[in-house]
Formats: sequence, structure tokens, C-alpha cells
Amino acid sequence: MTFGARLDRAIRDRGALCIGIDPHAALLADWGLPDSAAGLERFALTCVEALAEETSVLKPQSAFFERFGSAGSAVLERTVRDARAAGALMLLDVKRGDVGSTMTAYADAYLDPSAPLAVDAITITPYLGVGSLQPAFEAAERHGTGAFVVALTSNKEGAQIQHARAADGRTIGQLVVDEVAAHNSTATPLGSIGVVIGATIGAVEVDLSKLNGPILAPGLGAQGGTAADVHRLFGAARGVLPSVSRDVLRAGPDITALRDAARRYREQLLRR
Repeated sequence: MTFGARLDRAIRDRGALCIGIDPHAALLADWGLPDSAAGLERFALTCVEALAEETSVLKPQSAFFERFGSAGSAVLERTVRDARAAGALMLLDVKRGDVGSTMTAYADAYLDPSAPLAVDAITITPYLGVGSLQPAFEAAERHGTGAFVVALTSNKEGAQIQHARAADGRTIGQLVVDEVAAHNSTATPLGSIGVVIGATIGAVEVDLSKLNGPILAPGLGAQGGTAADVHRLFGAARGVLPSVSRDVLRAGPDITALRDAARRYREQLLRR
């Protein structure tokens, strides 16, 4: 199955929720864990135990693992492996973006099933040109994996680029959406190339009607986004994947508390 098809099925079976695994130093401390590779491992594997059997998508933030060097990368590999074995799709938040052979190497590192850090999908950035991401799109098609291209974010610096206009009058955000949509045009039931649009942007100032792919909507909880924002911004669009991190993770390290926090978000997102 393609990533788009797997994601569509996961949303139907487990609900539309992505939970980030973001082992901030402050969260490790809140859990009573050391800011070390050992603390990282305890944190990440507790998240997997609590969440992987019920959550559609788990999204480790690679940077919080990478700061511990090779030991952190080993923890990330185990986290990915164990979570996928429990049935969760794994979206690795790496936001890679480069050109030529370097982009190909990134795609091989994460989207090839034979790679040590193989995941279901990754986040990528298009600001060297969406066309520079072609190696990732080709790898996703070849291996049945996926990618989410950053389109619209709520950080104040983002608007300078994302709302700038191309020569044809489209905003850069719209250009990104349109080029992603071209990769999904014949996909059923859902394309495997998605976009990232923050749940805290205020208004979606792009046309998503032809996207035919998933939308990762980060920002629920600590960043101020709510289930009501998701419904207002995206309506009944298919493949919307709201994402929450700290508001669920701060319920740990208790397994039951983590599961209850995730279930509350799933229930909120079901209400309209």
C-alpha cells in the first residue's frame, strides 16, 4: 500500500491525530529523568508503550535525539522500530531540504525500507525550490512512503517567504501546494505527498481543493491551537492530521495518563 492509503486507513481506524515525541530537556526533567541518552531512551520508549497501539501517527522530532550523538540516533532507531511494530505510522520530523545527490541521500536515509532509520514519511522544506525535492518524491513513489512539504507556518519569520508572490502572482505558499498537488493528481484514496500547514495560522490563504493529499497541522495544545481551529481552517478536507506534542507528553511518565490525554484530543477532534 502507498503511504497515502495507509494513512487514510489509519485515520479511519484510529482517528485523525498525530502525537509528537519531542524529548525537550525540560520534559525529561518533568518526568524525573536525566538529560542523557539513558533518560531519552526511557522517555521515548514510554511514549511508544503508551501511545503506539492506539495512535495513527507518531512524530519524533529528530533534533532532540540527534543532540545525544550516536547514542541518541540508536534510541531513535529503536523508537521507530518498536512503534511501527505496534501499528503506528512513523513520521520523522527532520525538515530536510537540499539539491541533487544530497537530497537523494536524505531520501535514501529515511524513505528506503532497507535503511536503519526507515520511516513511513518525513517532513521536508521546499525553499531551494520544490523541484529540488524530486529525489524524495521519487523515493516515496518507489517505496510506498511519503513526505510532508512545509507550506504555511505561524512563526513570524515565515510570512516573509510564504506570502511573497511569484512572477505569476501566486503566493509561494500556493505555489508549494500546487506543485505538491501535481504529484497526487491520480492517487486513490489519498496521495502520499502532503503539506504542512500550522493549526495556528489564523486563516488558510491558499486553495487546497486540488491537493488530494494529507495535511499535517501542527500546533495543538501548548502552541495555542485547538480542535475548533482545525475544524475552522480545514472543514471536512480529507487527510487532515492535527498534531499535538507537549500537551500530551506532560501527562507522563504515567502510561495511563498519557493514553488518557491522547484519547481526550481524539475525542475533541471528533466533535464539530
